[in-house]
Amino acid sequence: MSISISHLTKEIDGVSILKDINLEVRSGEVVGLLGPNGAGKTTLMKIVANALDYDIGSVQVCGVDARRAPMLMMGKIGYLPEHNPLYEDMYVLEYLTFISEIYHVPASKKRVNDLIQQVGLKREYKKRISELSKGYKQRVGLAQALLPDPEVLILDEPTTGLDPNQVIEIRELIKEVGQNRTVLLSTHILQEVKEMCNRAVIMHEGCIVARIDDVNDIQYLNEKNVRIFVEFREAMQISELMKIPGVQKVFRVDEHHFHIESNMDNRESIFNMAVMYKNPLLTMRTVSKTLEEVFRESTNTNVRRF
Repeated sequence: MSISISHLTKEIDGVSILKDINLEVRSGEVVGLLGPNGAGKTTLMKIVANALDYDIGSVQVCGVDARRAPMLMMGKIGYLPEHNPLYEDMYVLEYLTFISEIYHVPASKKRVNDLIQQVGLKREYKKRISELSKGYKQRVGLAQALLPDPEVLILDEPTTGLDPNQVIEIRELIKEVGQNRTVLLSTHILQEVKEMCNRAVIMHEGCIVARIDDVNDIQYLNEKNVRIFVEFREAMQISELMKIPGVQKVFRVDEHHFHIESNMDNRESIFNMAVMYKNPLLTMRTVSKTLEEVFRESTNTNVRRF
């Protein structure tokens, strides 16, 4: 695993910010941290980047423990915080050269020039950073994070404050640089996850409340929130379907086809009912949800924490 987090807990001034976080990110994945403001995303990313200590649990990056070998772990990470800290009086080339010397980057001149080309700063590299637009400042920050050629890239709200054109450009850039490394990025913008991520984790009030293994095929949130489509050979009454344990709502398409919403995965009970009524099931499948639906459902207060 590129990132392995186990039972992570963090308090600040007596307030619980992270509560028993468990998360694994595999090598080569682009994983999005979704959640409303105040969910704990930034705190989690600071801890993974070794910019903030934690109280309980363990954090490993590429097999290196954060507390046992912090400098070795940090050498495997590129980090772009939400508020991009740049020396704005320096020129772009000067700044990136300075950072490469801090990192002791091998063949630093070539590495800096390659990154200037890769992140789209070729026409801006002779300017002072203070003269750049927000979008180009983000490019400088991304180039800085990529200088040591990290195995893991951590990006906190990378498109905040950008105009629509800049957002698209930065998204494409992140997808490009994420092709050969692990990326963990946080956002509260659902479209960001759809555009850039393979997998997503939703946080709320310091907890992980949902895990989405495929952002393009969301089957159901958890076993307490299931949507199932069924097709019977013969006609079926809604009143009979409502008797199945766990069923909360039934939506009728016609007398043979129904959408069933339950607070449990009750497909076996549906099958048994069809057998009891001698009314064969022709179709039974979980129904995909939109990312928006999952986000809204999982950030309600009374949701089981994972």
